[in-house]
Amino acid sequence: MIGRVVILDEVNGRHAAALIVDGQLEDIAVDPLDDTPMPGAIYRAVADRPMKGQGGIFVKLPHGSGFLRQISGITPGQRILVQVTGPTEPGKATPVSARLLFKSRFAILTPDAPGLNISRRIKDEDLRAALSELAKDGMKGAAQGLGLILRSGCADAEGDAIAEDLAAMRGLAEAVLADFAGAPELLVEGPGAHDLAFRDWLDPAVDDMVTDAGGFETHGVHEMIAALMTARVDLPGGGHMMVEPTRALVAVDVNTGPDTTPAAALKVNIAAARDLPRQLRLRGLGGQVVADFAPMPKRDRHILDQVMKAAFKGDAEANLAGWTTLGLYEMTRKRDRLPLADLLT
Repeated sequence: MIGRVVILDEVNGRHAAALIVDGQLEDIAVDPLDDTPMPGAIYRAVADRPMKGQGGIFVKLPHGSGFLRQISGITPGQRILVQVTGPTEPGKATPVSARLLFKSRFAILTPDAPGLNISRRIKDEDLRAALSELAKDGMKGAAQGLGLILRSGCADAEGDAIAEDLAAMRGLAEAVLADFAGAPELLVEGPGAHDLAFRDWLDPAVDDMVTDAGGFETHGVHEMIAALMTARVDLPGGGHMMVEPTRALVAVDVNTGPDTTPAAALKVNIAAARDLPRQLRLRGLGGQVVADFAPMPKRDRHILDQVMKAAFKGDAEANLAGWTTLGLYEMTRKRDRLPLADLLT
């Protein structure tokens, strides 16, 4: 498969979606089995008790508790709107934020963040001017604090489609923002796998979108998923890395394999560093990540530093801490989804 292909199908009876780029699995989404809160879901919540020393407060949700890392201006018993920001880990409260985002394929509505903005990825000045007028028309009469961002996908879309999408999202946002009364309740469901693919994976434009049943089998997605269930990741040149989550961290071990040339370690380390962001994303792994790269001279570490920075440039939630005194490489990455192994077991 050459180009970008989105495939919508099912895994174990649940909706799933795969993004394939030039024959390689680039992203995967699978709906959870139960009613686990989905990232992006919006709830009416009730503030419960603050957690001194942690800079946050627990909130009551319909299914249990959420944890809001914000306490200023919030008092116990107050009704607030919150949005799920990440997966709910076993035994922990659901992470939520009071900063809501109403996100669709072409638009993002931003309560309490006024302004009409257009994605910086759209460079054409005439197009930006046309989109600016469309934004003004679409937000005419809106509450003063309600902002708008037109997404980069607008560059290839018809004006009517953008206007229709914006009107629907504005209507949803205004209805939710007015709904403070009552007990804790789910107001907006988080996007499922198919919705997420349609919303976020069609920009850049795809070369094909497969929606027929059996698409995963036809395009080899089941085999790609099976590879993610093992720790071993084969790398070019015969080397490999092992990606193994533990309770405390994600351990990554890089090995050169049969190549014994002087440059073998640097080559395999570069290959591992380039593929590591994709492996962590597909496997749904985050938190603290510690990599034991193949032994190489210290003078070559700056090369690997630059490769790591370039590889994780598109991951805004990653923090590269660098080398420890024992020669390990440390970083952190936000947990933005449930581990794939948990979803499929």
